[in-house]
Amino acid sequence: MYISNRLGLIESTETMMAQEQRLNQVSNNLANVDTPGYKREDLTFWEMIFNASDDRNRVGKGLKLLINQEEGAALTTGNTFDFAINGNGFFKVQTPDGVRYTRAGSFDLNSEGQLITPSGHLVLGEGGSITIQGDDVSLSSDGGLLVDGRDAGRLDIVTFSDLAGLEKEGLNLFRLTEGNQELEAENFTVKQGVVEKSNVNTVMEMTRMIDLHRAYETQQKLIHTIDEMDDEAIRKVGKLT
Repeated sequence: MYISNRLGLIESTETMMAQEQRLNQVSNNLANVDTPGYKREDLTFWEMIFNASDDRNRVGKGLKLLINQEEGAALTTGNTFDFAINGNGFFKVQTPDGVRYTRAGSFDLNSEGQLITPSGHLVLGEGGSITIQGDDVSLSSDGGLLVDGRDAGRLDIVTFSDLAGLEKEGLNLFRLTEGNQELEAENFTVKQGVVEKSNVNTVMEMTRMIDLHRAYETQQKLIHTIDEMDDEAIRKVGKLT
């Protein structure tokens, strides 16, 4: 009885911890529902083997983060430096930690006329950073920029050998994981005066949050029941002795 109850407590506690992580992930999705280019995070349960002691193994629960790369809806802003990729591709961005990637195309210019992200990182073209010197800026569907009728470079739009091999780094940026390769993007168009909205579905995330709260409460009740069973077992043993 004691061993059985002890395992039940362990399982319930691990499940509650996992549900808490899932609640945090859903809350993060809801907090970024209006963040341009944000990609929804999903968590999935997966089984892993880990060492519980030096001489035995135990099967336990683990969580794996999945990034949903589904394209978000397009939002027309009319802003000159708002760009949205329709189809397969990412913008390249130069950060102090190296090249990073994003779908959030809400850009601006710095004091030197260079195209930058809201965080001040340089947006990269095929030849490096892009400098805008002029008033009339137009963008072609392949990412080419014209400023006052003159060629100002082309946005470097890329994709990857494995989209699942991208990791979030914050500020709507992604980095490559080991073994993943950057490739030239194909089958895409770029639009000006448009940004890609978050792909978070508010109704879906709220439904998930309610389900997770119920599951969490169920585990709490289970722990309480097991605790009562232990108390009852202790009282009965006391009577026998």
